[in-house]
Amino acid sequence: MHWIDPASLPETRGKVTRFLLNPHGEVDGLLIGSRQVHFPPHLSKQLARHVALGDVVRVRGVKPRDADMIAAVSLTTRDGVLILDDGPHHHGEKHHKPLVERTPMDASGEVVLSLFGPKGELRGALLDDGTSLRMPPHAAAELSAYLSPGAYVHAWGHGVKNRLGRTIEVDEIAELVDAPESA
Repeated sequence: MHWIDPASLPETRGKVTRFLLNPHGEVDGLLIGSRQVHFPPHLSKQLARHVALGDVVRVRGVKPRDADMIAAVSLTTRDGVLILDDGPHHHGEKHHKPLVERTPMDASGEVVLSLFGPKGELRGALLDDGTSLRMPPHAAAELSAYLSPGAYVHAWGHGVKNRLGRTIEVDEIAELVDAPESA
């Protein structure tokens, strides 16, 4: 989104409550309160270096029609550092996905938030233990009932865990039949 002037976009302020990782272990978003803010992975290192959990940040971006999230164009840290999406090739460098060893993982729990891509396409869910479940948009669209808040699921796949979070690229997902009943 390097062609959009961030000053022309609405600003959202809030406290960073969680980082979101892509299947390569890169930060590709964060939560401000309970709202997802998506960033392209080429900004992962800058975000990890300048933003900490609990920081109050200012984000400018666009909100897709069908998703309660912001596709960020810029973020200003509590210290005034501007992190701007100038595109992945801004300085002539191509973004390379990190080589991380993904290990077999599983997770179960209640879905607290559906996760979306930058155009508002469903791409996964956040569980109550903080684990991100990720999948391609076509698979997520078919499995949307499993990725909706309030669903209780168990998921299996390969993932990564680091100091900023845990994410699983889902191979299989199932509804938990012995989930707690609503009060």
